[in-house]
Amino acid sequence: MNNNSTLLTLITQLRSVADIGLLYAKNEYDIERYTELRHISTQMLDQVSGYGEETINIHFPQATDYPTAKVDVRGILLSPDNKILLARESTDGKWSLPGGWGDIGYSPKEVIIKEFQEETGLDIRPERLLAVFDKKMHPHPPQPFYVYKMVFYCKALSSTLNKGFDVLDVQYFDIDKLPELSEDRILQSQIELLYQNIISGNMTVYVD
Repeated sequence: MNNNSTLLTLITQLRSVADIGLLYAKNEYDIERYTELRHISTQMLDQVSGYGEETINIHFPQATDYPTAKVDVRGILLSPDNKILLARESTDGKWSLPGGWGDIGYSPKEVIIKEFQEETGLDIRPERLLAVFDKKMHPHPPQPFYVYKMVFYCKALSSTLNKGFDVLDVQYFDIDKLPELSEDRILQSQIELLYQNIISGNMTVYVD
């Protein structure tokens, strides 16, 4: 990890400690100390991310349950000539494997089936889990969330691409000619690892 990513991980851990403390603190002294700790973590997050304290407090309200990592679910699908299907994100105009945050009430496989249908118009079947990435272990841009990323190998059950309203485009790309990637979502090194495991028939699930 680079220095910013390491610092961000430490700050999110500090904020988690403060939130857990506020959940279970019983006396006023402890509540005051954990509140102060949470405020300090907000200031530190602002310094690292530049989001602003007000925005951070809106998007990261005080926890009402034990804080846990967020889960991002994505899928890699290859064309018959082994090109990789990517979706162009509307938020930054860059490309990523189809997918998104895990939804409550949906299994990981159900999430990726839904995401492919919404983003690409394809009906797919998740074949197997390829990887569970911990974002702190890879050079993603700094992000306040602590994220696990699950990636499935998927097979197409239909063939007509029909981009969804929340993406700009969907296309297949050669592994050697990948477009500019949305690195908050996926890295070239991760796509290359996934691709090589598929092509080589490596059945081992990569787990950080």
